[in-house]
Formats: sequence, C-alpha cells, structure tokens
Amino acid sequence: MTCKNLPNLVSSFIDTFVDFCVTGDILPPPDPSPDFQTSLPSPHRLIAIGDLHGDLLKSKQSLRLAGLIDSDDRWSGGDTTLVQVGDVLDRGGQELKILYFLEKLKRQALKSGGNVITMNGNHEIMNVDGDFRYVVPAGLDEFKNWAYWFGVGNCMKMLCDGLEKPRDLFQGVPLSFPGVKKEYVEGFRSRIAALRPKGPIATRFLSRNLTVVVVGDSVFVHGGILPKHVVYGLERINEEVREWISGLKERVSSSLVRGRNSLVWLRIFSNEVVKECDCSTLEHVLATIPGARRLIMGHTIQEGGINGVCGNKALRIDVGMSKGCINGLPEVLEISDEFGVRVLTSNPLSMYDRDSSIDLLMVPVQVPVPVPKQVQVEA
Repeated sequence: MTCKNLPNLVSSFIDTFVDFCVTGDILPPPDPSPDFQTSLPSPHRLIAIGDLHGDLLKSKQSLRLAGLIDSDDRWSGGDTTLVQVGDVLDRGGQELKILYFLEKLKRQALKSGGNVITMNGNHEIMNVDGDFRYVVPAGLDEFKNWAYWFGVGNCMKMLCDGLEKPRDLFQGVPLSFPGVKKEYVEGFRSRIAALRPKGPIATRFLSRNLTVVVVGDSVFVHGGILPKHVVYGLERINEEVREWISGLKERVSSSLVRGRNSLVWLRIFSNEVVKECDCSTLEHVLATIPGARRLIMGHTIQEGGINGVCGNKALRIDVGMSKGCINGLPEVLEISDEFGVRVLTSNPLSMYDRDSSIDLLMVPVQVPVPVPKQVQVEA
C-alpha cells in the first residue's frame, strides 16, 4: 500500500474511521485555527452550563433546554456563545462521547456565527495528572474501547508508505498497578495513555480548553479566582496550562490548578452557607478585571439549583445533574440582551424550592415546549 502522493488524505480518512468506530458519528472538518482568546466581547446571548461528569443524556438535555441543539443533536443556537465550565470527566461512562460531541458543536457553531467555549475543571487536571480516584468502571471501558480503535488506526497507518510512523500509544505506561483488579488494568493503561500530557485525547480536546475566560462582563472559572491569579495574568494562566497538557511544558504551577486555593479547586465563593462566601475578596477580584461584573463557576454542587450570592456577583451553576453526582434536573444560566440574567430550568417547582436566604430574584417565564419553566434572576 503506497500513500506517497496523498499521505494527508489517507491519514485524515483513517482518523475519521477511528472517530466513527469510537462514537458512531462523523465529525465535520476541524476548524483551522482554534480560538484561545482569554477575553471576548459580549455576545447577544450567552449560555453557561455546569459540570457534566460523563452523563451524555443530561448534557444533551441541558443543551436542548437552552435551545442550542435540535432533535438531530445539531447546533441550533445561531450566534449564541456557550461556555461549559469543566468537569466533563469522571463519575460517568460517557466522557469521551461528551468530548467528541462538544467538539462537533464547536465546529457547527462557528458556521452559524456562534461559539462553544470549553474549560478545564479539577477533574480534567486530575486525569492529566493520572489521578483516577473518581473514575467508574464504565469510564475505563470507554477508554479501553477507544484505545483498541486508536491502535487499529495506527496499524493502518503503519501499512502506508509516506505516512509518519505513529509512536507506541502505551510507551512508558506501566503494565500493572498495585491494588487495581486485573479486569481494570487495560482501562487504566488506556486512560493514562490518552490523557497524560501529550496524550492523544489530552492534546486533541483538553489542550483546547481554557482555565479562565472573560466573556463580556462575566468571568468564568471552574472553582474560583483570587487576586494573586489576576496579578499572575489570565492569558498567562491559559497559556501555561495549555502548554503543559500539550506536552510542550514539563509542569504547571500547582497554585494554578492544584490545591484548595487553585482556580479549579477554590470554593470560597460557592459554599452553600451564604455567610461563608468571601464577598470582599470577590469584590477585589472583579475590580481588578476591566469591565467584570460577575463571576460564574461550577465545581460545588448546588442542590437547590443555580443561584447567586454576594449581590449576584457570584453565580454558582453546578447542579449535580450527572447520575454519578446527585442526578439533578438540568438547569443552565442565560445572559442575553433580551432577558438579562436568568436561569432556564427543567424543574417546574424550582422557584418554590430555592433557599430564600440566597439573594436571587426569581420570576417564572413562559417558554416553548418542551422546556416547562424559565426563572428570571436579577442582573
């Protein structure tokens, strides 16, 4: 088999074949230049979705709740900007399917003038670090299946003159792990190979995530942000984390992505006990980011649904929707020229269940079927 005259075409065909075998779907052509901007102008409509944790069904329900996908799971959000605040990985068995699906939506949204921004959560960082304590067996199986088809694709490329010979996927990956049952070893090996720095999945998907992003007057981060992070530089943070995941940088500062005071682990603005939220620090942070009015974060499950504290300058959007969490009903945050800031919820009783101590003004709004309720909140 000779491919000297068309190596890129053959390689692309093989990669598409592997993607189809893994997901049962065909992705559109990739966008030529990923957008890694840390600060973007305010769109007419902005949707924020919290932690997904390997639950593809709930992910799609959330997107439909916001009117971003149609019945065929294609982008229908026009020029809307979507921000998903991280934690696609762990606790569920459809992590790769969500990564592929969000990547597909990114490409479709671009054609409509929209934008899909994906972010790093603490679970993305943990997996790049090889910390699999929250992985479920179905998640190991999904990566094992991916590794099988990725290996098939590599074998096809090895037969083709003119293509660069792929490196061994499992090079440097241990053959066994203390305390890991035999039936899980291949899943562990596959996951390490895929998600370690410079791994195929880490490079293809996670390296395109942002760790902090400013969209209009909203600052997005998975856990929280401190004044020291702003001083360090938001663009610098994104660049260093991206280079580490891509394997271009040997390490990344633990103060950025590890430990309780890092951007992906911080909880001082998301504690459900309102009086324990550090509003003075939040005021300082927002004052040092030009034009910022609010911080939007996931990471900490809000059992009562999306809510705001500190005069709605901290909006907490992780509702634990994954079956691997609390199986919460999907909710998303909307910020638009037409409606301001409001919560779109699939829970018709949501407005009655909220803790009255949380300073969120909620007003029911009629919406098209199948979404039963929208709840308006004060901007």
